Amino acid sequence: MNTLFSALQLARQDFFKLRKHRAAPAWAMWLMTGLVSLGWGVGLLALIAVLGRRWDNLDWLLAQAPPFFASTFIVGAVFHVVFTLIEQRAPQGFLDWVNGEPGLCVSLFYGLVSMFCVGLGLGLSYLLIGQIPGMEKAVWTPQRSWWSFALVSIFASVLWGLWAWQQWHEEQLRRQAKEAELRLLQAQIEPHYLFNTLANVRSLIDFDPPAAGQLLDAFTDHLRVSLTSMRAETVPLERELELVGHYLRLMQLRMGDRMSFHIEADPELGAVAVPPLLLQPLVENAIHHGLECCIDAGMIEIRAERRDGLLVLSVRDNGVGLDAPKKRKGAGVATQNIRERLASRYGERARLVLQSAPPRGTLATLEIPLPTP
Repeated sequence: MNTLFSALQLARQDFFKLRKHRAAPAWAMWLMTGLVSLGWGVGLLALIAVLGRRWDNLDWLLAQAPPFFASTFIVGAVFHVVFTLIEQRAPQGFLDWVNGEPGLCVSLFYGLVSMFCVGLGLGLSYLLIGQIPGMEKAVWTPQRSWWSFALVSIFASVLWGLWAWQQWHEEQLRRQAKEAELRLLQAQIEPHYLFNTLANVRSLIDFDPPAAGQLLDAFTDHLRVSLTSMRAETVPLERELELVGHYLRLMQLRMGDRMSFHIEADPELGAVAVPPLLLQPLVENAIHHGLECCIDAGMIEIRAERRDGLLVLSVRDNGVGLDAPKKRKGAGVATQNIRERLASRYGERARLVLQSAPPRGTLATLEIPLPTP
């Protein structure tokens, strides 16, 4: 029973979205289609009973209900099959568009598809069942039929549009809340990081003033870029890499010969918009849990490349690695935060993967869909 409810919960979460890959099993999606069709059938039959003043005629309701619900299930099955074909055949960029903000063009798409599905479903119902209950006086001429299909489709599209707009608005609010959570987390981390850096500057002033000046300059550059990025919803990739470069330069000045780094990026990807502060938490983890726990000198490599329509960002270190005993405890807050932000903004099309990097170290890979031209 728990498995059934869990599968239905997964099916309900994105039932009205077009997805190439779904967490819910196919049978759960079909069961959800049946429940939605049943809901529509109950509502329409009640409407027909009220308009025809037959709500108190139990014999009429019992006689009309079976074929009427059969018709709604046929229409629902047509919707299910048509939208499944669209999911499988349409490019991902098109699915992103129809799953985005429900504007006029998106509503028009759903209206036309709804008109087709309702028309095909009613036609199949007429052929399989005979006279559709509630439409005994309908004249099945092309003109009358298309007007009926159009009116039903427009009504369904308006309801879908209102629902989709609410869902999209709630999704935007959830994403903004997650971004605010990130900024709060960053605000909690910054004072500790700030005080440590200033303490290092103070300790260098007495015996190595040039090094103290370099450290202070690197810290100023990093602080300037990070404050700008934290206030933005998205930043160009080149700015995100600039921020990470300043941070790594700062850590290099603090750690000396124990750390070096290399950043390599495709110049054509510099203007791609990405959520801010995606890379720095991964770099911080690489230093804190990888290099600082290792006696030998460490190296961090950052790459940004295009691969199969994705922006692939990787952070690799040659520290102690994922399988080594943990010398420092971590709750995985940073990586979990990144995964939740990616899921909120990109759904299942983006992901963060952590894996071992032979012969030693850790590789963190971010995959983000590139905007379609």
